[in-house]
Amino acid sequence: MDGVVAGVGGKDNTFAALITRGLVEIRKLGVALGGEKETFYGLSGLGDLIVTCLSEHSRNRKAGILIGQGKTIEETKKEVGMTIESIDNIEVAKSLGDKLNIELPIINTAYDVLYNGLNPKDAFKILMTRQKKEED
Repeated sequence: MDGVVAGVGGKDNTFAALITRGLVEIRKLGVALGGEKETFYGLSGLGDLIVTCLSEHSRNRKAGILIGQGKTIEETKKEVGMTIESIDNIEVAKSLGDKLNIELPIINTAYDVLYNGLNPKDAFKILMTRQKKEED
């Protein structure tokens, strides 16, 4: 979602919030599937997430920016010209979250942008105005 948010004009504090909360979602899903919590705070977890979300060389970020600018999945895949893991795996992540009954608002919102026609600007608003509550 960081790339999508960049595509609709998000700024650094928003990226930090999404990366932080995204890490929590990835960890919750991974631990529910048998992973170790600590794994997600190393290079293969947090490190990869930072690069994926913020690097100008990231295929996933570029794809998100294009989606945020209104491109379709097909147009985005054609322009990026390489595998886009975030698009290719979002259906699996959403399905696992649903099956395991895990609250994954970023994953679910990204899915809705890609497959249910949710406007990227509306997705940004939904995520940034979620009701405050105690979260892990």
